[in-house]
Amino acid sequence: MKRAMPWSDQVDLISSDESSSDAEVEVNDGTSNSPPDQPPQELSPEGLLIKRAELYQEYMKQVPIPTQRGSIIPYTSWMGLGRSIKQLYGQPLHYLTNILLKQWDQLRFGSEDEDRPLDTIIHPCKAEATIWLIEEVHRHTTSSLHIAKLWQSDPMHYAFVDPIFPDL
Repeated sequence: MKRAMPWSDQVDLISSDESSSDAEVEVNDGTSNSPPDQPPQELSPEGLLIKRAELYQEYMKQVPIPTQRGSIIPYTSWMGLGRSIKQLYGQPLHYLTNILLKQWDQLRFGSEDEDRPLDTIIHPCKAEATIWLIEEVHRHTTSSLHIAKLWQSDPMHYAFVDPIFPDL
């Protein structure tokens, strides 16, 4: 398995069809689609955000959902369970899954069971299975344009994008 390159370091090499040994090699860093004899055009901030969201979503589609889940994870909150899952399986959770876990924790504010640990309300196996099911939906069906729109409206979006990059 190969490790994915960081987004900013990806480089596409395109060689010419000439058979001579001194054939030129063009380097495309993905910042524009202009021919090599024209200066590259800068992407707008929105264009860069859309490109980052596309790369993110394509990467997340490649990360497999774990099929072997044998341990019971104690937890007191949804976000706490999410952190434990990331540590145990060594892989990220999708941005939208992280946002959803935060929202689920916020829904408990003011409830009669607010201070009760969640693993005494919802069995840890059911809770983990629920997160993985939602994660699969987010990884495989989310539009990168939707992610870009959410990121554009939330200047702190990077706080919910996990920095864990497993070997693929």
